[in-house]
Amino acid sequence: MPADITLPFEKGSHVLFIGDSITDAGRTGDKAPYGGGYVSLIQALVTAQAPELALRWTNRGVSGDTVRDLAGRWQADVLDERPDWLFVKIGINDCWRGIEGKADEAVSVEEYRTTLSGLLDRAIAETGCRLVLATPYLIEGDTSDPWRTESDRYVAAAREVAAEKGLPLIDVQAAFDRVLAHTAPADWAGDRVHPVLAGHAVIARAFLAVIGELGAAGTA
Repeated sequence: MPADITLPFEKGSHVLFIGDSITDAGRTGDKAPYGGGYVSLIQALVTAQAPELALRWTNRGVSGDTVRDLAGRWQADVLDERPDWLFVKIGINDCWRGIEGKADEAVSVEEYRTTLSGLLDRAIAETGCRLVLATPYLIEGDTSDPWRTESDRYVAAAREVAAEKGLPLIDVQAAFDRVLAHTAPADWAGDRVHPVLAGHAVIARAFLAVIGELGAAGTA
């Protein structure tokens, strides 16, 4: 991506990210407050480009969360925070719990779609935020792999929710598929889910590309 992108944010905007461990990335430990992953990379790059915007950044990722868990903390971690921009990336744990055989914790793709849709509607209605949805992903290039096949159902659901609501979509699965055309899954994550720094950079680049598109559209 270019050194600078057209940013859609107004001065003083509150930008909030919510999701699971990939968003969390140690934000409550020694890597507070943004974590050591894609949120931190985005915050650093945007701040370096436009410090005059004085943006407020909040990371509300929680390791292990499913969309069901997000619903339980949506009021405190989203609505009460009153973000101007909300970036939501959730879904791999919803799928993973089923793969692990944890039926009581697994979230069906139907529940995932319905719950996610309702949460997004609440955020827009109650805060008026600009909302951007990101797909979950599995870092696996073999689309016939059983876990990849199941994960793709949740990716498709996220894409459908974004399309139905006319929301900008960050297709993180597509971003990883592009790099997997030249590399192995282990280059990006040991367990195909939790990325090393280079994997977080793949996610950050996908986010920044869409942020740049939104900024350019706003100036057209």
